[in-house]
Amino acid sequence: MTHLPDQGPQPGVHDLGYARLDTDRMERTGDAEVVYGAGKTPSQVVELLRTLHATHPGHAVLATRLSVEAQDAVHAALPDAVVDPVGRTAVLGQPPALHGTVAVVAAGTSDAPVAAEAATTARVFGAGVEMITDVGVAGLHRILGVRERLDAADCLIVVAGMEGALPSVVGGLVGVPLVAVPTSVGYGASFGGLAALLGMLNSCAPGVSVVNIDNGFGAGVFAARVARQSVPRTTKEA
Repeated sequence: MTHLPDQGPQPGVHDLGYARLDTDRMERTGDAEVVYGAGKTPSQVVELLRTLHATHPGHAVLATRLSVEAQDAVHAALPDAVVDPVGRTAVLGQPPALHGTVAVVAAGTSDAPVAAEAATTARVFGAGVEMITDVGVAGLHRILGVRERLDAADCLIVVAGMEGALPSVVGGLVGVPLVAVPTSVGYGASFGGLAALLGMLNSCAPGVSVVNIDNGFGAGVFAARVARQSVPRTTKEA
């Protein structure tokens, strides 16, 4: 068997043995690597967050999908971290200057964990966030009542389970860039969010983009990048 010579430390990589952190990601993309907590031990989550923060001391770093045990470990070991038990996230470090506004629109209170993950992610990635909750299509007057708030945003994240109809409704009310997030909320034939995903992918409202089931993080990154690049709009005349 041929053994390759030891190349030594690789630039842009912090090797922790069980993980190889991409420490150059911020330079390439403007955003630091994020810790995906699922499948990691609480001690690994703490070490990864601490290492990323040490590498990027002037920026907030984010961990997502944290178990209760990992949340407790972060809270104990990193007292400056902000832990959100609803969104299952932890943020360590100073948030960046915010540019643009993302409105996170949640159909029901059962969608709160995914909506919270999306909101925290958008803030860490540099956008201001407004939360609009419990405006599902079972009571259309609720979403109609917040149309002006929807139209004022630079990008919308619309989170819904069940049949996933809310993004189509919102996409027909305003012309704001919109990313839809199907959630696994629903009864048997929702198939763990598949019904909502297919409904959103088949939206008849133009301009609706869709991320994977329960992927609040992906939606938050996308929306923040859209909001950061948005040019201030001219105020509409009455």
